[in-house]
Formats: sequence, structure tokens, C-alpha cells
Amino acid sequence: QVQLVESGGGTVQPGDSLRLSCAASGRTFTNAATGWFRQAPGAEREFVAAIRWSGGSTHYADSVKGRFTISRDVKKNTIYLQMNSLKPEDSAVYYCAAGYGVILSAIRDKNAYFYWGQGTQVTVSS
Repeated sequence: QVQLVESGGGTVQPGDSLRLSCAASGRTFTNAATGWFRQAPGAEREFVAAIRWSGGSTHYADSVKGRFTISRDVKKNTIYLQMNSLKPEDSAVYYCAAGYGVILSAIRDKNAYFYWGQGTQVTVSS
């Protein structure tokens, strides 16, 4: 069993930065993929970024590439999402997720992740 708890959301202005954190507990993350997804009102939950726990390879949605950075601290069992140059269209509830045995072709697929956090709200507005 894995428990994921997100923090760091809030309301910011366009162009500002935020860093989301996801503290994990329970099962070891060896061989896991961990990621961030987001869901705006009335929209599907969409992929934002993912990182392999072992090796640290990263993957990004085109809409956030160059602005967002995903990272993990193995000792703290925590995943981060650094979000820079935020835009109003980045407003959503952001969810942390973890999955085991996630193949490369599925790393952007929300159905490949079994464990989810409760979400944290990010609002970008002037």
C-alpha cells in the first residue's frame, strides 16, 4: 500500500512560480513510476510530468515542457513539481500518482497509475 499526500498549491499571478510536493509512505518505490496529473473543471484528468524512481528519467507534457520540472528526493520519499512561468490555463487540481510496472508507452496514461493523492488546487489568475 502507498499513501501520497500533496502540498504546495495556492493562488498566484501569471508568470509566478509554485513548487508542489508529494510525500509518499508505505511500499518502496523501487521500480515505480511517479507522476503529476491535473484536472480542470469539466475536463479530463491529464498528464503533466512523470519520473522513474530508479534512474530518474523524466517525461513531460508538451504544454509544460520548459516551464515545469519534476524531481524526486529518494531519501525523503518525496516527489516535487517546480512550476515556473505559470499561465491561467495551468489552473487545475494537481494530483500525485504512483504505479508499478509502468511501461514507457503508458507513462503518460493515467490508467497506468494505481495510487493517487487527494489533490492540491493551483489557481493562476490576475
